[in-house]
Amino acid sequence: MADNIKLLLAEDEAALGQIIKESLETRDFEVLLCDNGEKAFETYQSDHPEILVLDVMMPKKDGFTLAKEIRAIDDTIPIIFLTAKSQTADVVEGFSIGGNDYLKKPFSMEELIVRIHNLLNRSKVQKTAKILSIGHYTFDFPKQQLQYQDDEPTQLTHREAHLLFHLIKNKNQVLDRSLILNKLWGTDDFFSARSMDVFITKLRKKLKNDDNIQIINVRGFGYKLTV
Repeated sequence: MADNIKLLLAEDEAALGQIIKESLETRDFEVLLCDNGEKAFETYQSDHPEILVLDVMMPKKDGFTLAKEIRAIDDTIPIIFLTAKSQTADVVEGFSIGGNDYLKKPFSMEELIVRIHNLLNRSKVQKTAKILSIGHYTFDFPKQQLQYQDDEPTQLTHREAHLLFHLIKNKNQVLDRSLILNKLWGTDDFFSARSMDVFITKLRKKLKNDDNIQIINVRGFGYKLTV
């Protein structure tokens, strides 16, 4: 399994965890299955997986707490949440603490696999991307850092960095709302749209030192970054 993608799966439902593990292993993943958050954190530290799939409701340590602890030491590893919750606040919280995607139970294995590959491909793009300039800001996409002139760099979350990357690459053009939701969130449903609005607000605040930079809401279409 030396060349297989190493994936950490934290799922306390034994039957579901085994089904996911076996399905992913048939697609050339090496799956590290843990049944609680504490064990998952220990496995993350010792085995260095390339992507995390975390159930939100787990014993000893829930998925959100686990993700916060991992994000404190690793800004780039992709994280997918598995959740039975569907409240907007829960979904937004998951993205705000550094989650990259979520799937509501029950879900199809094919959908999970597509989302895993999308996140892994996104990570490859990030690692090969160059430093970008926008107004008086410098954006180091691989490091997920935004710097205004000679100030100290501001660390962005994984999702903030990818959203800003696409806004800059489409500068002065409308970034299609549905397209970017499907690309970065995996769906354009109501919860994802609300989450993206939150991230747009965060990016506006982080770009506020340059009055010439604006992220405009083009109602019914999407967003446009202007300089």
